[in-house]
Amino acid sequence: MTSSTSPDLNWLISVDDHILEPPHVWQDRIASKDRDRAPKLVRDGDKETWVYENRVVPTSGLSAVVGKSREEFSPEAITYADMHPGCYDPKVRLEHMNEAGILASLGFPSFPRFCGQIFYEAQDKDLALRCLQAYNDWIFEEWCATDPGRFIPLVIMPLWDTDLAVKEIERTAALGARSVAFSENPEPLGLPTINDPSRYWDPVMQAAADNDLVISMHVGSSSRLPTIASDAPFMANLTWGATRTAGTMLQWLFSDYFAKYPKLKIALSEGNIGWIPYFLERAEQVYEKQRFWAAKGVKYEGHAATEVPMDLDIRQRFKDHVYGCFIHDEAGIANIDLIGEDNIMFETDYPHSDSTWPDSINVARKQIQHLPEATQYKLLRGNAEKLYRFEPTVPILK
Repeated sequence: MTSSTSPDLNWLISVDDHILEPPHVWQDRIASKDRDRAPKLVRDGDKETWVYENRVVPTSGLSAVVGKSREEFSPEAITYADMHPGCYDPKVRLEHMNEAGILASLGFPSFPRFCGQIFYEAQDKDLALRCLQAYNDWIFEEWCATDPGRFIPLVIMPLWDTDLAVKEIERTAALGARSVAFSENPEPLGLPTINDPSRYWDPVMQAAADNDLVISMHVGSSSRLPTIASDAPFMANLTWGATRTAGTMLQWLFSDYFAKYPKLKIALSEGNIGWIPYFLERAEQVYEKQRFWAAKGVKYEGHAATEVPMDLDIRQRFKDHVYGCFIHDEAGIANIDLIGEDNIMFETDYPHSDSTWPDSINVARKQIQHLPEATQYKLLRGNAEKLYRFEPTVPILK
């Protein structure tokens, strides 16, 4: 804050942006003998795709709309030559951040997908691990190093091996990581859920808690699109997609992870916040009515019941461990008292099609201008600074 009475409301921290990796990330960091098998960008005529093992991955135009009007948006494949350098060049990204009032940014990967699914799906897991580590090293050594006070380090981990995941969490935490990406729902990926009776994810969650790394779960990190019905319109499905984030929150609230690891915190990325009050209320209703038989471990029509504690305070658990973020959500702000001003952060989704760039700070402040300045400060940047243990550097603009 600029003073105790006048907080600086000219900047926001975006806890959900996206990095389109430049072509050299893996080609510069993988040994020459394996370089041809590592991810590389291949041009064929007017088409351009990422190639890795047997995968050919185009870049969706909706992932790089910066500098384009809404009338020009398209999901059709785009080349790097046709996208703004701010998508992949950290120096240009900083210029765009300055223009839009974005003080600091946490960026999710693109080619590896939101929690590194591309490497989990790879056939050669030894090479996949090296490629994953190469990405994390690039994040620290090039992307974040461009201006350490402006980029919040988010890393990915080898989902296929919890021992390796723990080692990577510890390695990157020592380098300064502040968050590790995880799936909103690992089950569609073929991985155990967080309710797995074998406790598959325990070592990972303990490592994250021990190293103060926030578990960041981006919508879509289950690699499955939301579907209302087999023939539902795409826009209907996309609108309905926030229910995935609600499902993620509910799974975590009714799991025992927050009790087991009191320092563990999760961030629900690009899920908005307007739904939170309803689902917290509904969770309380269900808990109060069903907790007695559920506590006994009884199953209901084949569905597993959770052995819940008899004194679970759902709202306190949410307050202590769960954070939501939003781009534009008037319903959420109207119900901020039911969510809690300490559990909400802003995002700009740069350079995706939902992004508020280049008007990010203006769009944000317009939504919250009726709130006390201290509350505005929390939403704009204070909550993110505290959660990610990140002290941003305010640039001196010319």
